[in-house]
Amino acid sequence: MNDSLMQGAWPDAAPTPAHHTDEAALFLLQHADQQIHARGCRASLPTGALASLAERVQAFFAQQRGGPGLLVGAVPFEPRADDALYQPERVLPGLHMAPLHAPGLRGALTAEPTAQAYAAAVATAVEAMRAPSATLRKVVLARSLVAHTEQPLAPDTLLARLGADPSVATYAVPLPVEPGQAPAWLVGATPELLLRKRGAQVLSHPLAGSARRRSDPAEDQRVAQALLASRKDHDEHRHVVEAIVDGLAPWCRRVEAQAQPVLHATATMWHLGTRIHATLKDASTPAATLLAELHPTPAVCGTPRQAALQRIRELEPVPRGFYAGAVGWLDAQGDGDWYVAIRCARLQGTQLRLFAGAGIVADSQPQAEAAETGAKFTALLNALGVHDPAALIEPQP
Repeated sequence: MNDSLMQGAWPDAAPTPAHHTDEAALFLLQHADQQIHARGCRASLPTGALASLAERVQAFFAQQRGGPGLLVGAVPFEPRADDALYQPERVLPGLHMAPLHAPGLRGALTAEPTAQAYAAAVATAVEAMRAPSATLRKVVLARSLVAHTEQPLAPDTLLARLGADPSVATYAVPLPVEPGQAPAWLVGATPELLLRKRGAQVLSHPLAGSARRRSDPAEDQRVAQALLASRKDHDEHRHVVEAIVDGLAPWCRRVEAQAQPVLHATATMWHLGTRIHATLKDASTPAATLLAELHPTPAVCGTPRQAALQRIRELEPVPRGFYAGAVGWLDAQGDGDWYVAIRCARLQGTQLRLFAGAGIVADSQPQAEAAETGAKFTALLNALGVHDPAALIEPQP
């Protein structure tokens, strides 16, 4: 697999006939020197749950007639919900996006739930985990902010501003909408690589345990070192690493994880991160199979997985959809890249819904977790020109 991720990496299987190109089907995934910029939708992968993804992908490429040997798109947070992948019309050279002015917001930001209600949900989860008979060890709880812009917002506008941070992967993924509705995208800047497969080699770089960065360098370093020394954050991080190692182990003859997490910095957050390298027993094992094995990790769900999923369904008032799912690509050779869909917003017309979550364990403090989710909104709010979100959040009756 050629890592250039440019035109020619996925040659047409046959001359491509002329098709109507839907320019709403913009897919972009960019990190460091790797980028996929795809336009148009040639054919959609039949939808289904994550457990059937590898089978559906294999059938698709077996029947492919022309076009790039590539599927792009997203899987939702819920493993049993329908995914959204498609074959693009064409894969283009890198998309250059000049920095743009921040879009004008209209009205207040609406928190769903409020920070107070979110803290109450955290308290409920903590109480459940502290019970003597508890089996749940970690659950990730999310909340959202709804914003409206003066004019319909194209994903390019946000991408251009989010891409200023070289430590993240920026992405725009078209989402399914009802007939007659405006196009929708998931747009964001994620620091977390779930899975990269090239032949027999697999890489994962999970992040869990976070702290907001500070403008003062000395205070910023103090926060970073406190995170590195935090037992609570190390426990949270360990759950994620163990789940990924255990998920890869049956498929691999070697799985190596760093002995201790290290600090990973974005423009707005510090994280604990661990790089995991693995070698497959069989290089033909497709990335789709590994994706189904790993997603959702404790970094966005919790552990044990089923208990955490059930608690999320009970405590979160807004369905996640594709937030905390995964965005990426699969090719006909079985390779692929998949990033965790965090630090993102669902964009449709003049409405954006921003999402953020925090990992809750038995030692969590509800107000601190609410503050952490607030910090994780920062990158997208800054891209929207909002630097004091508290002043714009709509008061609740």
